Amino acid sequence: MTEKKRITSGSKWEPLLGYSRAVVAGNTIYVSGTCGVEADGSVAPDMYGQAKRALQIIEAALAQAGAGMKDVVRTRIFVTDASKFDDIAKAHGEIFSEIRPATTIVEVSRLVDACFMVEIEAVAVL
Repeated sequence: MTEKKRITSGSKWEPLLGYSRAVVAGNTIYVSGTCGVEADGSVAPDMYGQAKRALQIIEAALAQAGAGMKDVVRTRIFVTDASKFDDIAKAHGEIFSEIRPATTIVEVSRLVDACFMVEIEAVAVL
């Protein structure tokens, strides 16, 4: 059986919903869907800002697991308005233009809070 290590961000939602920001299983790190919420609870008013912040949170989780963005092999991006693809592409591309993980972008009708426009999850391999 593969040993698992749970990574936490300290969010009040983790124990309430029963999830971890990330889980390390063997040499693979699974980062939960991440919205771009600031430490004070505020959210950027635009998709680019939210995506940028979500990627920063993912990067922090990976660092706790001993990894970095260079180790990401897959991202999944959920957006509420696919017509703003350029904003997502800009934020994602700023980090992953050379790394180029497998990526899926899906438009959804709504995320868990109506102010969220984007949610990103990632898988990394050490």
